[in-house]
Amino acid sequence: MKTMATQLALLLRMGQQRSNMRLLIKFMLVLIFFFVIYSVLFHLLMVYEGREYSWITGFYWTLTTMSTLGFGDITFGSDIGRLFSVVVLISGIVFLLVMLPFTFIQFFYAPWLEEQNKARAPRAVPETLSGHVILTHFDEVTVNLIDKFNQYGVPYVIVTHELQNALDLHDLGYKVVVGELDDPQTYQRLRIEHAALVVVMNDDVVGTNVIYTLREASDSVVTVTNADLEDSVDILRLAGSTYVFQFTHMLGKALARRVLGVSMKANVIGRFDQLLIAEAPAMRTWLQGKTLAESRLRQATGVTVVGLWEQSRFVIPTPQTRIDESTVLVLAGTEAQLDRFDRSIAFTADGGPNRAPVIVLGGGRVGQSVAAALGARGIDFRVVEKRSGIVAQDSRFIQGSAADRDTLEKAGIRETPSIIITTHDDNLNIYLTIYCRRLRPDVQIISRASLDRNIKTLHRAGANLVMSFSSMVTTTIMNLLEPQQMLMLSEGLNVFRVGVPPKLENKDLLHIQVRETTGCSIVAVKRKDELMINPDPTIVLERGDELVLIGSAESEKMFAETYPAGG
Repeated sequence: MKTMATQLALLLRMGQQRSNMRLLIKFMLVLIFFFVIYSVLFHLLMVYEGREYSWITGFYWTLTTMSTLGFGDITFGSDIGRLFSVVVLISGIVFLLVMLPFTFIQFFYAPWLEEQNKARAPRAVPETLSGHVILTHFDEVTVNLIDKFNQYGVPYVIVTHELQNALDLHDLGYKVVVGELDDPQTYQRLRIEHAALVVVMNDDVVGTNVIYTLREASDSVVTVTNADLEDSVDILRLAGSTYVFQFTHMLGKALARRVLGVSMKANVIGRFDQLLIAEAPAMRTWLQGKTLAESRLRQATGVTVVGLWEQSRFVIPTPQTRIDESTVLVLAGTEAQLDRFDRSIAFTADGGPNRAPVIVLGGGRVGQSVAAALGARGIDFRVVEKRSGIVAQDSRFIQGSAADRDTLEKAGIRETPSIIITTHDDNLNIYLTIYCRRLRPDVQIISRASLDRNIKTLHRAGANLVMSFSSMVTTTIMNLLEPQQMLMLSEGLNVFRVGVPPKLENKDLLHIQVRETTGCSIVAVKRKDELMINPDPTIVLERGDELVLIGSAESEKMFAETYPAGG
């Protein structure tokens, strides 16, 4: 009863609901009027038939007749009495069985339910919230980003203008607030001045409006915006966005960097002070088939192999780890050391580059970015695309279906060194990967994955390398949150810095076995102002030193648990 009274009080406080309540009361007064009139007529007709009943009996007969219960214990004998009974019955059907439920639901239950829903989807965040990320759009990429926020303890809130959408997200366990995206007060209720970041992944037009509205609420908050079109980059910057990225173009360039083209240079994927992290595919290089010990890369070039990507799985290597054609080396070193590595594997294994064109399946935004990046590197290419308007832009674009063998033959599938699959449909990418692998068992296949959950499926289908769009977005945003403490690389590989834990003080790197116990590799030691990249194993760690480590998210967690900062 106490809960019901509380909810009723909440309902009565709302202006619109008070108006609805007045309408409901008026309807109830009309019903009472009919009850009284019918009861009076009941008595008059009974007197007419020579019978007499109490007023309570009159109300009883009226109620049972109008509600269609009709017990039959009191009936009229005359035609006029029976006609009156029909009128009472019909009016009861209309008022009690049709209009009363509709009126109750429309003016009482529905507003009460709406207030309940509003209470589940708040309009503001707690007054103590700070350092949070505000998300103005929800999709599969946002889900991946939220998973990473939860992993690292970053508070977040999703804002949406649709109440039902907010309720659905709330039921799924997400933190959501209802508010109009183009209302500055919405962001004030989200404590925008205390937010660490605002991520705007809406379309370009809506995103521009959101950024402009954000700047009315705060001049200082950092914002990250995605631009679908090239022309939108400048517009979003003029609107006030701190960072504007074309994630589809970034993905296209990343896919193009992985191709077997003019040379096999290491691709730098991250920078941490003077430390560079790079990836290098081993396919068709002299490294293929050798163990790390046999390659003697560190002795020859100074770089350290801190990990291997084996079909989307990050592996901590040992000296006996064998490098095969699907291996991608993760290297750490200085710019000079990576240059020496590039010179050591300057060409493909047969002594020179493969001059056949690379095939790109899909001519959308990602496919066009891949083509532009390949062209900038001097690599010939052929793009297979169905839409004639896109094909007309470049003579190297071939119109046709990527699933058609004749079209692929025309594009040069028999000679190409690499096939890049760029469509936004993961199901189609899996299909094309299987098809191309059957036609060319020896070709390098690089595929885009829109969703992280399809990465392993694409590898099983035959892709040598897979790059995820959602992982790229997540990596970019996470790196903006803590740029000095952590650098997130592709697909969950992190570079992070920590002070030397007490357990490791006054011990040399050779004997502490951090890689064996945690899965993290120490790639640099910072002592005062000096950063020692790929330090000598005999170096003794001192109090005040900082370690720069690389590893997966699970390895980072294991390091924190094994070597706590306080003991």
